Amino acid sequence: MSVNDVQDQLAAGALEREDSTGATATSTRKRLSRRELYTRRFLRNRPAVAGLIIFAVIVLFSIFGGLAAQHSYLETDFLNLSAPPSADHWFGTNNAGNDLYAETVHGLQRSLIIALIVSTGTTVISAVVGAAAAYFGGSLERVVLGVIHFLMVVPTFLILALFSNRSGGSWIVIAVIMLLVNWFWPARVVWTLSLSVRERDYVSASRYMGVSGLRIVVRHIIPNIGSLLIIQFTLGVVGAVLSETGLSFIGFGVKPPDVSLGALIGGGADTVSSAPWLFYFPAAALTLLTVSMALVSDGLRDAFDPTSAAGGRA
Repeated sequence: MSVNDVQDQLAAGALEREDSTGATATSTRKRLSRRELYTRRFLRNRPAVAGLIIFAVIVLFSIFGGLAAQHSYLETDFLNLSAPPSADHWFGTNNAGNDLYAETVHGLQRSLIIALIVSTGTTVISAVVGAAAAYFGGSLERVVLGVIHFLMVVPTFLILALFSNRSGGSWIVIAVIMLLVNWFWPARVVWTLSLSVRERDYVSASRYMGVSGLRIVVRHIIPNIGSLLIIQFTLGVVGAVLSETGLSFIGFGVKPPDVSLGALIGGGADTVSSAPWLFYFPAAALTLLTVSMALVSDGLRDAFDPTSAAGGRA
């Protein structure tokens, strides 16, 4: 019996119905799929639902917020330098006359794109590398673990700063570099969990039937650690946003004429006393983004964990 079958059986819950007077009626059983069970548990977690709504609003704002902008983020208004928020410039302007509202929308969009690319890439790479190392074992496992353990002791932030500085502030190069130095931590976790999955009966049966090792990894091992990968993806978005923000804040990330939340926050930090709007608006966008994704990640973790009571009864 596979893990999927076991989880499908666990998803069969006894649902209690109450009549119009509030009395409990005879309990009836209804089979729930894993997706329905996880969805119910997630939706009963109010902070997680609130985080998902906030994140959806942020994404929509980054996509369509520019349609409401009265100015381009590249446009300069020399008559309004470091101007406070007004009807013409909703978030004010910076010391070069750029509209902060337009820059915040574009910076949020840029940070989200980088985070999604990095998080998706690291999730895929860590899943394949970690699961393959656990299944095949032998020399492949020793090599992979050796590389992972070596990269764990390397100061990755310095590598990011070095190569991103040489890239000229290109967000594509920054995303690729972040992807290459962030995959090994989740790969180590995937390898640990895959060690137990490879001993399952359905994996052994597939191997005895002549199924190729790569197919077993892709079709049997990785899907059975899917809940972990989903949680890693959401946490990866938060980590990538914070990493990009830190790089841009110290001047090693996205550079003009392009902007990101980190670049805006870094520029606003120098004028927080004289022009506080330059710092607070981008900082608020970053805070909402990271907090919402953290709440969603916690909700997913509780939904996938059968021992957690945070999602309520299914």
